[in-house]
Amino acid sequence: MASWLVRLGDFSFRYRGYLLPVAVILYLVPGPPLFPDPARAGLDGFLIAAFGQLVRILTVGLAYIIRGGKDHRVYAEDLVTSGLYSHCRNPMYVGNFFLLIGLAVAANSWVFALGGIALGLGMHRAIVAAEEHFLRGKFGAAYDAYCADVPRWVPRLGGLLATVSSMQFQWRRVILKEYATSFDWLSATALVVLVNLWRTGTLTGHPWLAGVLITVILMRIVLSFLSRRMQQASTPASGA
Repeated sequence: MASWLVRLGDFSFRYRGYLLPVAVILYLVPGPPLFPDPARAGLDGFLIAAFGQLVRILTVGLAYIIRGGKDHRVYAEDLVTSGLYSHCRNPMYVGNFFLLIGLAVAANSWVFALGGIALGLGMHRAIVAAEEHFLRGKFGAAYDAYCADVPRWVPRLGGLLATVSSMQFQWRRVILKEYATSFDWLSATALVVLVNLWRTGTLTGHPWLAGVLITVILMRIVLSFLSRRMQQASTPASGA
């Protein structure tokens, strides 16, 4: 019988797409700022979020694991142990943590930092429990051996550069798989910083930062367009 954490993970997996809208709501709740300088908070938060995006890009580009679910349920076709998955069992979620923390710092709000991070970490921990339950049931001893060898959260850094350099990077897969969800988080971080600078009347004093953030938002739009074009090109045309 599945534990309460696994059941919570199944629920969280089904509704994980609502985490970003909830984060936006928390951002709108008034509260004391984390830092006195919104520009510095925005820059630091954006850099943290960008690192999280980089982790996700490397994960998808090197060895993508199909855990997008099936019928809104936890699902995996194969036990993937290559790429970043040979250093950490959940590199995508590690990337998500940095995206969430970066957004919290950029939001410069204690309400968001406490509520958003707690909610995000709790949801991810429950989802991982549900995924581990599924994978152990499907792959048995092979998955147990993988768990014994590879840490769940903190990446094993030894040999990381060798892993990255030894594998062929799939940019097409990155564009198709990463253009939406995580880039939405990065774009949201950029938008939050712009709003904070505008609220405090300091937007015109940081034109280069505003330019970078606007560029990121435009990149999200361009990647969405490229992804649709690639999907259309890979879909066989129906005959007359």
